[in-house]
Amino acid sequence: MVKLVCSSCQQCYSENDPRWQCDCGGLLDVQFTPEFDADKMQHRPFTMWRYREAIPVLHDSNIVSFYEGFTPLIDIDMDGLTVKVKMDHLFPSGSFKDRGASVLISKVKELGVHHVVEDSSGNAGAAIAAYCARARIECDIYVSSFASPEKLRHIESMGARVHKVPGSREDAAEAAQASRTVYYASHAWNPYFLHGTKTLAYEMCEQLDWRAPDRLVVPVGNGTLLLGAFIGFTELLNAGIIDKMPKLIAVQTANCAPCAEAFRKGKDDISAIDSKPTLAEGIAVAQPVRGSQIISAVRNTDGDFLTVSENDIKEWLHHLYRRGYYIEPTSAVVFAALSRCGQKIAKNEVIVTVITGHGLKTQKYT
Repeated sequence: MVKLVCSSCQQCYSENDPRWQCDCGGLLDVQFTPEFDADKMQHRPFTMWRYREAIPVLHDSNIVSFYEGFTPLIDIDMDGLTVKVKMDHLFPSGSFKDRGASVLISKVKELGVHHVVEDSSGNAGAAIAAYCARARIECDIYVSSFASPEKLRHIESMGARVHKVPGSREDAAEAAQASRTVYYASHAWNPYFLHGTKTLAYEMCEQLDWRAPDRLVVPVGNGTLLLGAFIGFTELLNAGIIDKMPKLIAVQTANCAPCAEAFRKGKDDISAIDSKPTLAEGIAVAQPVRGSQIISAVRNTDGDFLTVSENDIKEWLHHLYRRGYYIEPTSAVVFAALSRCGQKIAKNEVIVTVITGHGLKTQKYT
């Protein structure tokens, strides 16, 4: 049984209710007990939908998919520190956001919704636009003024309407939410998105012979990858499939680090910050709506927040280019962070990180 539960007032709603927010204004979470059927998985293609019984979409006929998932997990040597890297920039739209978009738009189709709106710095918008095109669902994407031209062309090429909003990511979100008559397919607000990104945890554990890594290091803006991974690892732990929870290491830029700042001050919620522009536009989120959940997930796993400078990002972006990895700047932040804390990591630890987006989407930095 699937329910939507408000994280603020605990009000419950049916999964058949096409809503993205509680009546009190609170965030909704999906309450759902997944199943892991090893016999069925064994005979399924290597996509994220091999974990079918663990994904809260009722009917297979509603699944919207490009056979995405099960991206390679490769080793990259960082001056003696071996890091395992999930290559999620190889997804159909060029970022990990396809995980969330596949599940969210499948649920949108199941709800009978024919028109959605979303706000994004680019990657989520491109993913939602692609899956809406696949499902023949009308789509409007609101973007901030600093979104990369490559991402905007990508979104428009999928048939979605792009609305440029002067100002920040938060300004774009406010503009999108103003469309109250259209379903808000938000990667930050809509909880079904997280039940797509959680498949990252499933895949990496299966690729590690059903063992959890010691640490997962990810970039954090709205936190959809970190929160999805936290859900996925928690479900695997509760099912007895893994025997420990990895430490979640969240990386933000020094120019925009609301969660890191709150964490260091011992706070449970984020406060207003003075953010500055950053190369890592994908995580330039000064007011993440699930900020308290991000901080809680890191604390509950004995994890940490790390911040990196713009120089660090640029240095590691070009360093990875020269090693053959054409990534977007947001993906470089994790390598910049690991380069600074590698000496604190035991040699036998299994460290996993993610290349979250392809470099072809942000060519202005090359």
